[in-house]
Amino acid sequence: MTGQIKENQTGIAGILAKYPADRGSLIPILQDIQEDFGYLPQTALEELEKLTGISLNEIYGVATFYAQFRFGPPGEHTIRVCQGTACHVRGGHQILVQFEQCLGTGAGETTPDGRFSLERVACLGCCALAPVVTVDGKVHAVVTAKKVPAIISQYGDKAAGTGKGGDD
Repeated sequence: MTGQIKENQTGIAGILAKYPADRGSLIPILQDIQEDFGYLPQTALEELEKLTGISLNEIYGVATFYAQFRFGPPGEHTIRVCQGTACHVRGGHQILVQFEQCLGTGAGETTPDGRFSLERVACLGCCALAPVVTVDGKVHAVVTAKKVPAIISQYGDKAAGTGKGGDD
């Protein structure tokens, strides 16, 4: 564990060296930490507090305000379900609910086995293909709730045999 903390210290100090030493740099610093680790680890935020003097409460206040930041490691596969207007009117919410049921996790969470992260997004910019889901950046167009288990099974067998898939 101490090796991980030391690695974080070196990484955080390197990130801080790229920015002016003021509170205005906190968001890009958090973005860089997340880029390096895939999320905002507790140890990295504690080190950020020590090196900057910005309280952990203030760091968390900023990080929790913005939806872009995550506090747990991302899944092996990231599923994004569009909830934009075109997708919404064509069943985007039902598709999201079906993913939640099949994966056994909510939007903004990662499955306990670490295989999938499920994200609700405002718009993926593919309105003509609505409703749209992306998995690891691959676009799945004209998705229905019935197609959800098949989409998941392309990336692993999490949905196979759950008995939870398929109703529109």
